Amino acid sequence: MAAAREEESLPEWDCNELDRQMGQLFVMGFDGTSVDPQIRSLIEDYRLGSIILTAKNLKSAEETTKLVLELQTIARDAGHPAPLMIGLDQENGGVNSLFDEIYIRQFPSAMGIAATGSKSLAREVAKATAQELSAVGVNWILGPVLDVLNNARSQPLGVRSIGDDAQEVSAYGVEFMKGYQEAGLVTCGKHFPSYGNLEVLGNQTDVPVITDTLEQLSMSALVPFRNAIAQGIDSMMVGGCAMSSAGVNVMHACLSEQVVDDLLRKDLNFNGVVVSECLEMEALSFNIGVGGGTVMAMKAGCDLILLCRSFSVQQEAINGLRLGVENGIINKERIRQSVQRVLDMKARCTSWEKALNPAGISLLSQMQPSHTSLSTRAYNSSITIVRDKNNLLPLTSVLEPDEELLLLTPLVKPLPASAVSLSITESSRETVLSTDTVSWERSASVMSGESVFREFGRSLARHRNGRVLHTSYTANGVRPVHENLINRASGVIVVTADSNRNLYQYGFTKHVAMICNAQFAANGDRRSKPLVVVAVSSPYDFATDQSIGTYVCTYDFTETALQALVKGFIRRFDGYRRSSRHP
Repeated sequence: MAAAREEESLPEWDCNELDRQMGQLFVMGFDGTSVDPQIRSLIEDYRLGSIILTAKNLKSAEETTKLVLELQTIARDAGHPAPLMIGLDQENGGVNSLFDEIYIRQFPSAMGIAATGSKSLAREVAKATAQELSAVGVNWILGPVLDVLNNARSQPLGVRSIGDDAQEVSAYGVEFMKGYQEAGLVTCGKHFPSYGNLEVLGNQTDVPVITDTLEQLSMSALVPFRNAIAQGIDSMMVGGCAMSSAGVNVMHACLSEQVVDDLLRKDLNFNGVVVSECLEMEALSFNIGVGGGTVMAMKAGCDLILLCRSFSVQQEAINGLRLGVENGIINKERIRQSVQRVLDMKARCTSWEKALNPAGISLLSQMQPSHTSLSTRAYNSSITIVRDKNNLLPLTSVLEPDEELLLLTPLVKPLPASAVSLSITESSRETVLSTDTVSWERSASVMSGESVFREFGRSLARHRNGRVLHTSYTANGVRPVHENLINRASGVIVVTADSNRNLYQYGFTKHVAMICNAQFAANGDRRSKPLVVVAVSSPYDFATDQSIGTYVCTYDFTETALQALVKGFIRRFDGYRRSSRHP
């Protein structure tokens, strides 16, 4: 009888109406920088209501504006009830989907902003970031990151997280959220219930596991999510991790009613849109299948199912959901509720008038001066001097222009600002640059393998008006070429990039420190050679190693961050933080 009453109360739900409704319940991506037949079919034939864009789709601000407008026009012409929701990651630091050196400004990572100690700056940066996205037609930002780094040294999130203190993550997360919303974007907190306390209990291909109890999570990891919900976050992404502790045994959080309906909806009182982790993740799709995973995610309480790229897998997910509804596994009222939540969120961030008339390059040009100034101010404030025991900073206080400065950097694969993580290349040979300001100025346009660090070295030489030696290092350790250059130089800078996951960097730096400490003056007296260690990713590389007397953190190694570092090295770190909660 209950089933009969449900059917009687929903007479309009024939097969065609079901298909039209279901399209609103998916977020899908595609390959390429232009509209292809697959994404067109998803919008026109499957009524896809939301699209995720990534770096592989975006060439420039101008091309992005054109792409988004074309997608929205296709949806309008296909008779969609509301514009598409266009979402992307733009976390700043090293994690940006949209990069344009002319129109899109570079800002520090979440941890870098928290290192400034300024919540008002956090909101300013978030608002500026969202204004730029809104200008190109984006209306949904997949942020802020609300994970608390309970085990900071072993977690892949790194500087994408605000930090390891739940209250601080909560406070800055809310400021980021408010800034995004003030610029007209809807937000998505991630990664519920937390990616900051994951463990890999088997091999590296297994699903990461949260082993904290619900009580432990409630006291720390859930605090930022709870506060963001109270402050009006629009949507929440639930991760694909497992949970294993007393009272909880879940293989994938986003497929679990205990996590989504019970913990997030009922316990934390979240009434917004719940987004699943991408169901194309290997462990999930292999163990469960995308069709079955889609049904489980909807039944668990997710409103939007994320599928990032494969057209055949995306079709499988849609067909799986249709079968789930037709077979009575998923209640039609559940579908109706989810569709309404999605449409309500769209109404807060877009309209056909707005979607079909993006501000584009004109507005970006107007914002450029103020956003450039904000970027400089943010980076100047984020760079942290953790220690300077021997007062080596600024370098001009201990080195004369005619004395040589040695720069040692890990040999990394060249990365755009949209890069997610460092990729260390071990096999490339080490090279040495000995250069003065004239020769570097001439070769500034020639970018090679580790272009960002080479430009860093060039800038150092220009600003100190003296010679800088630059060479790379790899897992091969300290080679004779390194020893010769260390002995030759009057001061040394060693750059590390997440040495906790690239242990050779830790060993190399300690070896260099030993050589510098064993230097002798001309009269035979022992004199340590000035050594500065700079962590350009995780601040935890040498956070507790007191033998490294001068230690500086930048939180990312984008060109903007390193330019701010150069100015501090050569002039003075006025406005830079000499202490911080990070690390």
